[in-house]
Amino acid sequence: MSDDAGQMLLIYDDPSDQRSLSLDDASSSEDSPDGTTLSLEAVHDVIPYNGQRFLTHDAAYEFYSTFAKRCGFSIRRHRTEGKDGVGKGLTRRYFVCHRAGNTPVKTLSEGKPQRNRRSSRCGCQAYLRISKITELGSTEWLVTGFANHHNHELLEPNQVRFLPAYRSISDADKSRILMFSKTRISVQQMMKLLELEKCVEPGFLPFTEKDVRNLLQSFKKLDPDDENIDFLRMCQSIKEKDPNFKFEFTLDANDKLENIAWSYASSIQSFEIFGDAVVFDTTHRLSAVEMPLGIWVGVDNYGVPCFFGCVLLREENLRSWSWALQAFTGFMNGKAPQTMLTDHNMCLKEAIAGEMPTTKHALCIWMVVGKFPSWFNAGLGERYNDWKAEFYRLYHLESVEEFELGWRDMVNSFGLHTNRHINNLYASRSMWSLPYLRSHFLAGMTFTGRSKAINAFIQRFLSAQTRLAHFVEQVAVAVDFKDQATEQQTMQQNLQNISLKTGAPMESHAASVLTPFAFSKLQEQLVLAAHYASFQMDDGYLVRHHTKLDGGRKVYWVPQEGIISCSCQLFEFSGFLCRHALRVLSTGNCFQVPDRYLPLRWRRISTSFSKTFRSNAEDHGERVQLLQNLVSTLVSESAKSKERLDIATEQTSILLSRIREQPVSSSLALRDISSVQRNF
Repeated sequence: MSDDAGQMLLIYDDPSDQRSLSLDDASSSEDSPDGTTLSLEAVHDVIPYNGQRFLTHDAAYEFYSTFAKRCGFSIRRHRTEGKDGVGKGLTRRYFVCHRAGNTPVKTLSEGKPQRNRRSSRCGCQAYLRISKITELGSTEWLVTGFANHHNHELLEPNQVRFLPAYRSISDADKSRILMFSKTRISVQQMMKLLELEKCVEPGFLPFTEKDVRNLLQSFKKLDPDDENIDFLRMCQSIKEKDPNFKFEFTLDANDKLENIAWSYASSIQSFEIFGDAVVFDTTHRLSAVEMPLGIWVGVDNYGVPCFFGCVLLREENLRSWSWALQAFTGFMNGKAPQTMLTDHNMCLKEAIAGEMPTTKHALCIWMVVGKFPSWFNAGLGERYNDWKAEFYRLYHLESVEEFELGWRDMVNSFGLHTNRHINNLYASRSMWSLPYLRSHFLAGMTFTGRSKAINAFIQRFLSAQTRLAHFVEQVAVAVDFKDQATEQQTMQQNLQNISLKTGAPMESHAASVLTPFAFSKLQEQLVLAAHYASFQMDDGYLVRHHTKLDGGRKVYWVPQEGIISCSCQLFEFSGFLCRHALRVLSTGNCFQVPDRYLPLRWRRISTSFSKTFRSNAEDHGERVQLLQNLVSTLVSESAKSKERLDIATEQTSILLSRIREQPVSSSLALRDISSVQRNF
């Protein structure tokens, strides 16, 4: 790549470097000194070299930083170069030793005390230069200059970790330090506690006492009143840009912010279809302001977590939780979920019973299981893993009777009669045990894979913040990123070729209606149905595995009304018909899954179509836009096969003839014809 192909723009990350470092174009890949002296022999496997390639400049920086740490110094970004002109972008970057450059001259201010802090900069000439190249349409960064000559002593491994570049306090440690500070213990005591918690030798934490003191000082600088005002201003600013953004808040007797809840337009729209089962995660706190945080999350028709709303509370009491649930219901136009999964919290339990009396309150099993190590590990010792395996077996049982007998045997076998956690679990079994929950819709959010996806989604919001106002922005960015990622994932799923495994008409019909994610769940049951036998009884059907001689599931089917149900209650629990019901439908010459058993929430319908199914969607222009979307989907779906295209052409012709028989409103036609023409 020619360096003189255009005028170059030079940008210095630190102006003091401009005077002292002579890293000009003369130091190219041809003249890098062969006699480069490395400070440690142990670094030969990670030595940068001219011609080395990286996919990004950040990857080059990380590589050079790792090399520097092993040698005994740290690095920083020095300057960047780019071609003059809009859209040309960066073409060259320099990374230098942390001691490069000279001490900048400070302008003295009369009457203002000056800090006489000694600078570590000494004009060191060690550097790495990378240049951007493009070959065969692929862009890479090439090392075009490297020197490892230092004019200062390099640090030993036990010293280099104290350089600022290698010191950091994780989000979890920040939360712990903030908690320690409220107990008024000293910084030295905080350090000792963290060393014990992390099982590290004294002095080997990735940060120093000074870093902790600086962190505590930054917490003290925040004025809670200013933070609250900024936060409310941020919400109002979002509201002005998006009128469909909703937020509610309360002030205490001193006019200070007490509680605040908010939701976005896309979240409210998603709730219309996917708000039947909701996780209300209240296990987190916003460390910057030490406020309990609640996040409402669900799962869409593609199995992807979707955000519904957020709430910050000053106190975790019945009044606060009741207010939060009232605000959430208000955001969702008075609609409450069928099922709400939460952590075990007595005040929240009472609030849900009072504010959402028709909602089934269940406990998130992954939140319950997450407490097991602290509850049972010490008492059970080597038997802990055996007990946990038995717990999961009981959890997945289908009948309440089997669960009750198994629980009693488990308590006897492991000697847990007096364990208060076991007694509390048993007392609340109807809220977490699957035998008690199978008649309630949970959208698969009790499954391990689904719970991990929801947890990962929630963690996106929880990085430490120093400003409360930044949090609502961060959530907005995360929701927007999630919406974009969901669209990509939806597209990828729809482009996948669905493999039919049974060849049954029922399977191909379901594949054309359900999303790939939902179809894969129903397909599992269709495949298993072939291994079951059905026997007609006086009051329904008995269905059991072909290898079994007794037992089985009771299926009730009313063909005239298209109603079918099974004693296993899989449809009630997940929204997918079970193998037992599918077997009965198959033997009864039913070639399509009845429409009512292909729920809207699992169908191929994007959230942008949700307004189609709302009774208050009466705006004519909006309905025209929705019709355009439906027509676009009709065309794309019909083009997938000759058979589909024939049906679509025939039915559309009939529909068009019926439409032309209806009267026309000239005012509406004139108003919308131009927009229709623009979009087709």
